[in-house]
This record gives sequence, structure tokens and C-alpha cells, in this order.
Amino acid sequence: MPGHWLLKSEPSAYSFDRLVAEGKTRWDGVRNFTARNHLREMAEGDTCLFYHSGEGKDVVGVARVLRTAFPDPTAPGEDWSAVEIAPVKPFPRPVTLAEMKADKDLTELPMLRLSRLSVSPVGADEFRRILKLGKCTL
Repeated sequence: MPGHWLLKSEPSAYSFDRLVAEGKTRWDGVRNFTARNHLREMAEGDTCLFYHSGEGKDVVGVARVLRTAFPDPTAPGEDWSAVEIAPVKPFPRPVTLAEMKADKDLTELPMLRLSRLSVSPVGADEFRRILKLGKCTL
């Protein structure tokens, strides 16, 4: 069974639309040990909710892990990791942070408890709930 993750990015730095346009990207530059460890737990085929932080503050799409963790080339000689992801589908309706915070089925979502973490796991039920809120079918 594939794992589920939430990846956060400022849309001005890297947006879901840019991922769609490019077809795939290296998810690098993560400099938090917990987030790095989550990258290392990802498996090929895992699905990722793509969350726009800062501007927007909403889940806007789904991506898939194409390549598991490898040394982050933006940090030569350091112990950081990157993965490669590709877009799967945009959400027909973005799911806002406020909606997620108000939803009783999402109270245990790590992203809501550890808001500064750029990569976090998402449970299967939470993943399905967010897809439903965003009117997204896979």
C-alpha cells in the first residue's frame, strides 16, 4: 500500500502549476532533520498532497514520488536528501488551511500540529478526506 505525504511550497518559489508545466521536479533544499527523514521514508509510487504555503495556504494538487531519496545536490558533502516527484492531478477545488483545521476528521493531521514542517506524513483516511474536500478523484 502506497504511503501518503504532504509537501509544502511557497507558490512564488515553486507552484503546482510549475510542476505540471515541467512534468517532474527534484524536491530538494529541505533543511529540517524531521522533514529530511520523511523524504527518506518515501517510496516510489507514494502520493503527495501539494500544499501552497504562505500565499494561498491550501492543498492544490496531487503528485507522485518517481524516485526515492538520494543525496541532495544542492548540499554537496552534507547529509540532506531529495526525491523526484511528478504531478498527478490538480484539485478541482483547493482545500484551505482553515477548512482542514475546522474538519473533525483531520485533527490528527501532522501538518496542523507541526505547521513549520515542509514534508509530513498523511494517514490514508486523512488523505481520502482531503481528496473528498477538494472534489478530487484518483
